[in-house]
Amino acid sequence: MNWNVILIRYGELSLKGRNQKFFEDRLVQNIREKLYDFEGVRVTREHGRLFVELGDQPASPIMNVLKDIFGIVSFSPAIRIPSQIDEIEQIAGHVFASYPNVSTFKVESRRADKRFPIRTGEINPRVGKYILDHFPHAKVDVHHPDLEIKIEVRIKGTYIYGKETAGAGGLPVGTSGKVLLLLSGGIDSPVAGYLALKRGVELHAIHFHSHPFTSERAKQKVLDLSQTLTHFGGKIRLYVVPFTNVQTEIRKHCYENYSITIMRRMMLRISEQVAQKYDLKALITGESLGQVASQTLESLQAINEVTSMPILRPLISMDKTDIMKIAKNIDTYETSILPYEDCCTVFVPEQPKTKPVIKVCNREEKKLDMEGLVTEAVEGIEVIDFRFDK
Repeated sequence: MNWNVILIRYGELSLKGRNQKFFEDRLVQNIREKLYDFEGVRVTREHGRLFVELGDQPASPIMNVLKDIFGIVSFSPAIRIPSQIDEIEQIAGHVFASYPNVSTFKVESRRADKRFPIRTGEINPRVGKYILDHFPHAKVDVHHPDLEIKIEVRIKGTYIYGKETAGAGGLPVGTSGKVLLLLSGGIDSPVAGYLALKRGVELHAIHFHSHPFTSERAKQKVLDLSQTLTHFGGKIRLYVVPFTNVQTEIRKHCYENYSITIMRRMMLRISEQVAQKYDLKALITGESLGQVASQTLESLQAINEVTSMPILRPLISMDKTDIMKIAKNIDTYETSILPYEDCCTVFVPEQPKTKPVIKVCNREEKKLDMEGLVTEAVEGIEVIDFRFDK
């Protein structure tokens, strides 16, 4: 089928009242950026609908890009034609024929252009009769059809299409402010980043690298995960923090069973400085309540104590199986399980404190040159930018 346009639907954006145009504009911008390399493709809008005009491009590769753009609820490849009833009947027949395993159908039309002389109640039976006359195996089923043939008569022409493809939903990336994701090489944090993107944030990420305790292959995992997340965010800036000295000093001076808690507190201190420098409004982590020793309520309270920034935890109530399912769906799982240690898995004590006391944390941290360690780490940051590459 030679589709010439893709019709895009968005749901939650229509509830934004006076702010709707802001959300629509950002969605259009995001679509245009993701489709930049497709020559001749245009993105237009008309009364609550967005359209990708394909030019000479095939629909399939463009649909493959659209499915990962947040803010899109669903989309359909369509044919736009002049609003002439004879041509509408013929093209509807072609649409029916393009689905070879379909036998039952229903025609549903909408006449947004009231200048069109044939009313909605007349379009449906006329098109249905045409299909029945030309396809002997076709049957009408208005309740549970194999295919709904949709007809939208609009100002610029009539759009005819069949099945819908589900989009990613959520809000357009960039409509909810900028945040900083603590990105390890594990399964959880990339999923947290994906879920944050779904709520419209612009994602920056920070990774703590402890060379030589963690290898360059461990760092490469994080680079690969960052690139994967650009499929949903368009672009991501990654801050790679030299963390070796911090971990060495914690191991040398602090109680072993408090080392994980103090390490996490140091990560938040460093992340807060980065966030403030780049005007990032919140921190995102991949923590899930009770999953490991550092994710008990007492541990989270002790870790939170060092920063006044909002800390968002999209996975907080999710089971590991739920997290793994999302990781597989977004293609981060196979990278995350590569057997290269990150800084969170080295120097793990045999019996980490599951109910750390804040007073003890503060006492242990007095053994460290806190300001010097944080300053050294922030000044040594490597900044890497990633962009979506189809």
